[in-house]
Amino acid sequence: MSKHLYRSSQNKQLGGVCGGLAEYLEIDPSLVRIAGILLLFVAGTGFLAYLVAWLVIPLDTKN
Repeated sequence: MSKHLYRSSQNKQLGGVCGGLAEYLEIDPSLVRIAGILLLFVAGTGFLAYLVAWLVIPLDTKN
């Protein structure tokens, strides 16, 4: 079965991007969120990447 990247509808804080990425990579969502916060402080690249991911990655349909 192939894996697909989706924004998480259950494991989300803001838009579900970090939760979905953590599910895809099979790691703890807290680690992805910490990495996102660290990227935010590196010239704002984390904010831009999060916005693009929020717009591009579809929301999962499982409940």
